[in-house]
Amino acid sequence: MLTLHTAELLVSGPGRAPLPAGAVVVDGDRIARVGPYEDLAAAFPHARTRRWPGVLTPGLRVLGADELLERTYYPDDPYEVPELGADPISGEAAVEALKMTEARWGNSARRGTQKLLARGVVAVCGRFTVASVRTAVSRSGLVILPPAAYEEPPGLDPLAGRDTAGEAFHGQLEPGVVARFAVFAVADEAELLTQGATTCVATVIGGRLLHRRR
Repeated sequence: MLTLHTAELLVSGPGRAPLPAGAVVVDGDRIARVGPYEDLAAAFPHARTRRWPGVLTPGLRVLGADELLERTYYPDDPYEVPELGADPISGEAAVEALKMTEARWGNSARRGTQKLLARGVVAVCGRFTVASVRTAVSRSGLVILPPAAYEEPPGLDPLAGRDTAGEAFHGQLEPGVVARFAVFAVADEAELLTQGATTCVATVIGGRLLHRRR
């Protein structure tokens, strides 16, 4: 099925000029066309249309994902929150006190990947050594990339510490590539950087809508 995603502003890649009322046509798991909404709506009159508020960009890439998913624990809400609190638990001593098992790491990683998808993340950099974590990440749809150097401690928001939002983009939006993009409820790329990735309203990977803000 063809799906036409359109937003108030389209930024198709790092350094590219923004396109007001831009759109992306997705055919299966790939991008078929990118351009002005009016042109694409006329060219694909039978496509299902999804209209989003804000800015549509390539999905984001997060660094240090092994630190985020193999050395950080995400409490199970609501069952563990009264005892552990809602915030992620990190630090060697704090995590060791939880007496983690591989199964528990896998469950935590699934919750962690949902948090990443809710921030427009489509790709993670890291080397996963816990089998259940690696499985959880693979099943989430996130692209696993080799480890990349980082200076700041890794966090769930891949825009934190960036000079431009484009530095966190994974790839570009163009015909023929796998459809991986996100939409953020902000006015432009500059506001995306200041407001952060929690403004995400939708995340698409392989043409599938894997996160949508209710």
